[in-house]
Amino acid sequence: MPPSRGSAETFAPVPVSWTQALDAAWVRSPLHVEAQGRQRVAQAERQVAESWLVAPPSLNVAQREGVSAATRGERETELGVSLPLWRWDQRARSQASAAAEAAWAHASQQVALWRVAGQVREAAARVRLAQADLVQVNAQQQLLAKLAEDVARRVRAGDLAPADELAARAELLGWEAQTAQARWSLQADMSAWQTLTGLSVLPLAEPLAIAGVAPAAMGDLAAHPEAQLASLVVERARARVASASQLAGAAPELGVSWRQERANLGGAQNSVALSLKLPFGTATHLQPPLAAALAEQDTALAEQAQTRRQLSAQLELAQAHWANTQAQATTEQARARLLRQRGQWLQRSFSVGETSLPDLLRALSAAAQAEAAAARQQAALAQAWARLQHAQGLMP
Repeated sequence: MPPSRGSAETFAPVPVSWTQALDAAWVRSPLHVEAQGRQRVAQAERQVAESWLVAPPSLNVAQREGVSAATRGERETELGVSLPLWRWDQRARSQASAAAEAAWAHASQQVALWRVAGQVREAAARVRLAQADLVQVNAQQQLLAKLAEDVARRVRAGDLAPADELAARAELLGWEAQTAQARWSLQADMSAWQTLTGLSVLPLAEPLAIAGVAPAAMGDLAAHPEAQLASLVVERARARVASASQLAGAAPELGVSWRQERANLGGAQNSVALSLKLPFGTATHLQPPLAAALAEQDTALAEQAQTRRQLSAQLELAQAHWANTQAQATTEQARARLLRQRGQWLQRSFSVGETSLPDLLRALSAAAQAEAAAARQQAALAQAWARLQHAQGLMP
């Protein structure tokens, strides 16, 4: 029958999804703040490029008054507005540069998110490795506790010497110390997980590939966030070269002014004037910004090639690590199975007096170490798979 509402039943914590864990870590990461700042800069540049003026307008105010006896009473007032204008095709190039900046900012955010995902994967893997260690050490401690009780009973019955009881208790104390160390290691790794994500539970482990089957789409790195960012850095640099090639000095200015001239006899004349200021640019003044843009483009191309080489090397290393970890996991499982069976045989032999206690303790210790290595290797297998997914640029 179902438990009543007042019953003291405990429930295991519900694991979060990888999306929830990544979102929680992303909000707490400084990379999130940096990405938001880049988005704001890109939005500001887009607003400037979409404006009809290349710079803010300016207001001009001038007033002249006669000071000599002949001109006393005369006054001239002038109010004007100067409107900086885009040069021919400069606005279109500026909009293209702003679009490239926005695309780069978005790609930078995806790379930052991918890096945070790597941190989340590694932190979760470390916790699972610590959990596997604690489970195995705790199981061995419980086994030795039962053995110590059995030895104490046989010592009281006169079947074993008191030295055997001391040896069994000493072995048990050693594993109790290892259990305390494993518990502390798990607490430290869990603290790091909580610091990273703010969560107290882990997401479920990512499903592994079938043993012996290579993951698909290994050679295609075009969709990798780092590769996409490198390509957009090149596009942004090219857009800046195109924009710098249009800079030929200060912006043209359209002026609109109103002038009032008042004579000393009281009469006033009003006039309106239009003016156009066209600064002349020379190749000498164009060279510094253009040279800087070209240098940035060359650097972006070199970094793109370097990024592709690094991603390819990282993927090959992750593939090799995955294959090696698979082989190690199979070997450790077989070794643990053999030593576990040997320990069971010696334990039965010890119970009938055919095996000494030191031989049994050594066998149980070897079996426990093999079990711990096999469990840890399974956790390492999940970590290797997560690293392989990360090297391909895939999100959890």
